[in-house]
Amino acid sequence: MIDQLPKSRFPAENYLNRELGLLAFNRRVLAQAQDERVPLLERLRFLCIVSSNLDEFFEIRMAGLKEQIGANASVITADGKTAQEAYRLVTAEAHAIVNEQYQQLNEVVLPALASEGIQFLRRATWNEAQREWIREYFAREMVPVLTPIGLDPSHPFPRVLNKSLNFAVELEGKDAFGRSSNAAIVQAPRVLPRVIQLPEELTGQEYGFVFLSSILHEFVGELFTGMTVLGCYQFRATRNSDLFVDEEEITNLRTKLQGELPQRHFGNAVRLEVANNCSESMTNYLLAHFNLKPTDLYRVNGPVNLVRLMQVPDRVDRPDMKFRPFVPGLPKGLGKGTNIFDALRKGDVLLHHPYQSFLPVIELLSHAATDPNVVAIKMTVYRTGTDSVLMESLIRAAQNGKEVTVVVELMARFDEEANISWATKLEQVGAHVVYGVVGYKVHAKALLIVRREDGKLKRYAHLGTGNYHPRTARLYTDFGLMTANEEVTHDVAEVFKQLTGLGKARTLKHLWQAPFTLHQNIVASIQAEAETARAGGKARIVAKMNSLVEPEVINAMYEASQAGVEINLIVRGVCTLRPGVAGLSENIRVRSLIGRFLEHHRIFYFLAGGEETVYLSSADWMERNFFKRIELAFPILDPKLKRRVINEGLKFCLADNQQGWEMNSDGTYHRRRASRSKPHNAQGELMTTLGS
Repeated sequence: MIDQLPKSRFPAENYLNRELGLLAFNRRVLAQAQDERVPLLERLRFLCIVSSNLDEFFEIRMAGLKEQIGANASVITADGKTAQEAYRLVTAEAHAIVNEQYQQLNEVVLPALASEGIQFLRRATWNEAQREWIREYFAREMVPVLTPIGLDPSHPFPRVLNKSLNFAVELEGKDAFGRSSNAAIVQAPRVLPRVIQLPEELTGQEYGFVFLSSILHEFVGELFTGMTVLGCYQFRATRNSDLFVDEEEITNLRTKLQGELPQRHFGNAVRLEVANNCSESMTNYLLAHFNLKPTDLYRVNGPVNLVRLMQVPDRVDRPDMKFRPFVPGLPKGLGKGTNIFDALRKGDVLLHHPYQSFLPVIELLSHAATDPNVVAIKMTVYRTGTDSVLMESLIRAAQNGKEVTVVVELMARFDEEANISWATKLEQVGAHVVYGVVGYKVHAKALLIVRREDGKLKRYAHLGTGNYHPRTARLYTDFGLMTANEEVTHDVAEVFKQLTGLGKARTLKHLWQAPFTLHQNIVASIQAEAETARAGGKARIVAKMNSLVEPEVINAMYEASQAGVEINLIVRGVCTLRPGVAGLSENIRVRSLIGRFLEHHRIFYFLAGGEETVYLSSADWMERNFFKRIELAFPILDPKLKRRVINEGLKFCLADNQQGWEMNSDGTYHRRRASRSKPHNAQGELMTTLGS
């Protein structure tokens, strides 16, 4: 029986708001852009990451709040707030973050870049030679793809794509047909770069850039011959991007999704960004068109989409202004020329990304695709990217006559199109492609290889905390376990049997699985530590994850804290548990680590009477992970590898006083700083320890 979503047993004031927690995370990311110890171009990159995070926040979380408000929903969250109350608080905080973000860009980062010969030229500073070059660029590269649309009865307001760059133009005069429309819209096609580099001889410095918006502002009049441009204002609308597909009412999920995906670009607007010089009349007109309120308006002093500045650090060859290059290492026993199957028969292999290379996983699948002794390959796919060497290996394996089964999660948010494409390619070569279980996202990361050895079939498996995505494996911290353990691989085989076939879920010997046993085992493990503490024994819990919001787990930890259990939580993003509250959670500390790499692994440690139980998992402690997804948690059985996980995944993070933050009981965070203690930077130390 699948656990039902539990209710809180403690007063609402003992829980924090989820949306505010997400914004608090973005404040910590913004702090990286404000940290003078971070290389300058990386500080620009962190500003872009804040914008990217906020985009998704508005597309999903804010969109959800506005839907509840529109439906007059009476839902009250665990922290006791209605949607209206949460919206007011979240909107105020979002405005504050955006203002601080642009202040940092304009007053600190851009001037510092300019002092280093990396300048963004404003229109007022262009000399004649620069202006002429830019005018020629406008005529040659921009005019042919721009479509100015006058607003009149025969030209209604164009459909504006989600997050696209647009310009609202105020006009005066009559056109060739005698029309006197006083407004027009110019949409900037996505094929146009948002930042254009000028020749060095024109700027007198190595890197001189101009914003696309500056070019269009300067020359927009050339699109409206004979008319007077009174104003030109960039704007961007963010839309609800959460797909709704009633999986119980459809017969073909892929076909239904393919029909729904185009509509994502035109969902209800939830935010309007405009340049800070936009006139009141045009601002009000845009708000009315998008059916938004003044609180949904974000006036910004600069480009309305900082995400597009992410390309700048990649285009600037200044290693001294970026993170130093890093080459991941390889575990002992997996050097060049090693037969990976031979290595796994000798013992489990633990990979710690990105400090250790993702290459062994790629080579495992690549070797399996061509090995004549491999008879079957099974794999889950959640996010893998549009260009994936792993998917190519699966295709090659199917072409080589192996039984290839791929469980593709079509509902992986913002990766739906890529996954549909890979599913189609795999089916075309004869692979078995299934889409998991109706109503449950397949979020588990598992690979199973069946090989014939000495006349018998032997299984090999890879289980991970992160996606099968070689690019993010260089940017996200994750663990991966490669094993030939017969009991573990038998469990993995049972999970694939569930995903592709029918029948009751069998008891697994080692794996904890959502939605069946993961939640109850986590709660039971917390309660066991509490019982030990009540009996006078030593009890400890350390857990690392991306998000912590599930009330039953939070309740169990409150009760464990009251029993005297020492609890250390490392939660990168949102945490709705209040730490350090007298009589409730004074034995709980919550930390967050924000650095060069995105902290992504999930690690669950229980002292367990000295046995030290350690599980790695694909699951955060959230309702959706426990009850609406198929997730796995797998134990680290090898004592040496267990010690590695404890040290590298937990102790390093707990000791970090350079990039670590500590949560206050009100949901705010303060930065941990070295005083008399030795400075510790977890990511830097792991790069040194594990890198090549």
